[in-house]
Amino acid sequence: MKSVTIVGLGYVGLPLACLCAENGFKVYGLDIDKNKIELINKGISPIDDGYLINKLKNLKNKINATVNADECIPNSNVVIICVPTPVDKNNAPDLTALIKAASIVSGRIKKGALFIVESTIYPGTVEEVVVPVLKKHGHEPEKNDVFVAHCPERIDPGNKKWVIENLPRVVGGITKEAAIKAAEFYKSIINADVIMLSSIKAAEATKIMENTFRDVNIAFVNEMAKSFDKAGIDILEVIRGASTKPFAFMPHYPGAGVGGHCISVDPYYLIEKAKQLGFHHKFLLLAREINNSMPSYTIELLENELNKINKKIEKAKVGILGLAYKGNVDDIRESPSFDIINILKAKGADVFVFDPHVKNGSNVRDFDELLQRSQYLILATDHNEFRNIDLNKLKKHKISVVIDGRNCLDREKIRQMGIIYHGIGRS
Repeated sequence: MKSVTIVGLGYVGLPLACLCAENGFKVYGLDIDKNKIELINKGISPIDDGYLINKLKNLKNKINATVNADECIPNSNVVIICVPTPVDKNNAPDLTALIKAASIVSGRIKKGALFIVESTIYPGTVEEVVVPVLKKHGHEPEKNDVFVAHCPERIDPGNKKWVIENLPRVVGGITKEAAIKAAEFYKSIINADVIMLSSIKAAEATKIMENTFRDVNIAFVNEMAKSFDKAGIDILEVIRGASTKPFAFMPHYPGAGVGGHCISVDPYYLIEKAKQLGFHHKFLLLAREINNSMPSYTIELLENELNKINKKIEKAKVGILGLAYKGNVDDIRESPSFDIINILKAKGADVFVFDPHVKNGSNVRDFDELLQRSQYLILATDHNEFRNIDLNKLKKHKISVVIDGRNCLDREKIRQMGIIYHGIGRS
């Protein structure tokens, strides 16, 4: 039986470990979080995701999670790095976890093994960062003593249609042989196309381009929302109309901010790498600027509505619905909710937070307590629990203003109750 070690058991690594186990691999999962290791070995998902919860229930004892690299890497035919690659406070790529993982793997991987990086990285990272670590430990990847490849992850937490089994993948290798081996591996575990690119740089650039495309289009629609708001035009109605065109238009939607480990991070990887090569990405930087402005804009909407009723943001009691960066997941990475909260606190507001999916983030017991303690609401995350709330409760608890940061609530019903409603691009 072929064996595989997944380094990093988070939103990317854990689904991959489950998929490999389902397809007959002996699977090791390496992580530094002992609590996470303990849960996985009990068949319990450390991530609040229905897909993973069900998978792990059925795969108990099929994934050997461990903190001991010596226990797994030397015994594996395939080693895959799935560690986080965030940006630092200056938005520069932070490859600390990747370099550490590469060093752990390089000192233990056996000759002839397939070594894949799935973490999102800028073009050139494997050749400039990972390969030197391998060489430091005596490996010669250009001679295929270890087959080094990159396959950018495409996990979309909470997406029920596109899951790891049916998502097409792209691969690139340090050598053609490494790319072929990587393609063969992914073909053995997924029911989708696996495209082999001509270089590892092309594979690295693919993920960056995918998410930068989304960031730019979200920035475009966020700017349109700001413009349409002043013109009294409903952005959702316009998007619905434009979507009837059967070609050359792809709907994107405005919101209170862009979060997650991909769209809000990946453009900076390309921006920084291009800067090193002497190219300045004006368009990408502008998209980031627009999307980063949305938490402040959301609070501006609240302040404008408060001004109309002669109220101030200082000492206002504001309830925040949601901490996760997107609906129905517990993923808080780069979530704009935290910017919203920090800005409100800086303005002197009293802030109450509730997220049914983020267990340690709320400062109230439940939604009802949040309503009891709040005068105004900002919906920051479109969880189903919030989409389907009993709006009569808002009137019962005398909520006077609702800022719908995800445009998912019933605007007309809220207004019929005498409550002020303002969405993003929906005045």
